[in-house]
Amino acid sequence: MTPGHGSTVDGVLRRSARRTPARVAVEYRDRTWTYEELDEAVSRAASVLLERGLAPGDRVAAYGHNSDAYLVGFLACARAGLVHVPVNQNLTGDDLAYILGQSGSSLVLTDPDLAVRLPDGVRTLPLRDADGSLLARLAEAAPYDGPEPRTEDLVQLLYTSGTTALPKGAMMTHRALVHEYLSAITALDLSAGDRPAHALPLYHSAQMHVFLLPYLATGATNLILDAPDGDTLLDLIEAGRVDSLFAPPTVWIALTNRPDFADRDLGGLRKAYYGASVMPVPVLERLRERLPKLALYNCFGQSEIGPLATVLAPEEHKGRLDSCGRAVLFVDARVVDEGGEDVPDGEPGEIVYRSPQLCEGYWDKPEETSAAFRDGWFRSGDLAVRDAHGFFTIVDRVKDVINSGGVLVASRQVEDALYTHDAVAEAAVIGLPDEKWIEAVTAVVVARGEVSEDELVAHAKEKLPAFKAPKRVLFVDELPRNASGKILKRELRDRFAR
Repeated sequence: MTPGHGSTVDGVLRRSARRTPARVAVEYRDRTWTYEELDEAVSRAASVLLERGLAPGDRVAAYGHNSDAYLVGFLACARAGLVHVPVNQNLTGDDLAYILGQSGSSLVLTDPDLAVRLPDGVRTLPLRDADGSLLARLAEAAPYDGPEPRTEDLVQLLYTSGTTALPKGAMMTHRALVHEYLSAITALDLSAGDRPAHALPLYHSAQMHVFLLPYLATGATNLILDAPDGDTLLDLIEAGRVDSLFAPPTVWIALTNRPDFADRDLGGLRKAYYGASVMPVPVLERLRERLPKLALYNCFGQSEIGPLATVLAPEEHKGRLDSCGRAVLFVDARVVDEGGEDVPDGEPGEIVYRSPQLCEGYWDKPEETSAAFRDGWFRSGDLAVRDAHGFFTIVDRVKDVINSGGVLVASRQVEDALYTHDAVAEAAVIGLPDEKWIEAVTAVVVARGEVSEDELVAHAKEKLPAFKAPKRVLFVDELPRNASGKILKRELRDRFAR
């Protein structure tokens, strides 16, 4: 193997394997991998991939469920110099074909039950549970002994969630992700002694790059779960097997709404991380009341920055429950106006970033790259307010701000007001076209029990100025979301626009 700096994604695992070879690195179902075994599996898997005729720089898509094999596949791509393309396993049809085609993926790592959804003619390699799968071939493969990838090489295309437009592939280098891992470790107090569960999909950047890989860097034992099932999570916490958990607001909302939430012995949960979408303040208050010793961390960012940009630490929550915290170690953040000039503290503007964690641009989309990167800063698309102490509060997505009668209304403020009503399980506020108001503030609500439109409008007016209160309330059985838990407001606007 040629000499290298080792500042690569797979180098994170190699160092931990040399430091603590016998410690358990990963548990999944009935399989357990020590750090030495996992590192060996990654080297053999890298050889398996290259034996398929792939060359460094080729894109390899991953279309699979959570598993140890999914992790091995990602790290094997990193070690072999291939570019990993994680794909939402819920995508089908044109959406799936778009990412595979736009990325130019030469091979798809997949699970047998998902392979039938893939377009005709796509080359596949099963990850597990099939003859000739990646895991099954490890015993016959020689460990990889080729050159190390360079720190500036691409290692992954992280496709944006596509909540407002077609997904774009953020080009992530080894250098960017390794910087992001260190930011996550320091800001989130990750340590080898933690017992984390990884329940969110591993194709999602938050679970993989804010938690699983940074925890592998620290030498922790990582429990990979198939899905964030409430019964499973609470059982693991009660049994003392899990003391650290990351979940989007949707999961925390579901957990706090469970009838047994007040009765289970959850004192063993020490660290609770939330992010991927805005957490309603009333839900945070319920968590704090039920588990007063629980250390809560708000994680905020986006795919293009690896994805962690800011963190609100446990000791910073008091009086700032709606804040997403301060910029992490390797991120510089500002709030600017449309011309790119700083706005005064307390005034809303777009949050922009400069960081070694940032992507190199969007894969094969030069115009979108130029629009996102201006004057050396990345335009996030998030409307934020910064205070004098450096804390940021996300007001809304720039594209989700509602222009009601010429006055701008942030949807989050209206949603927080609605969440204080006991009959509101979930809420999303959007602007719908209106002859009088330009856009009418409209609440889309998943109700818990009986409640009327008039009752919720009146409740909102008690909490907000009248012009911010919903003009309409629409009731639905569930809100459309992507895999990270973000509400797809674009779909709601399309569905209900007159």
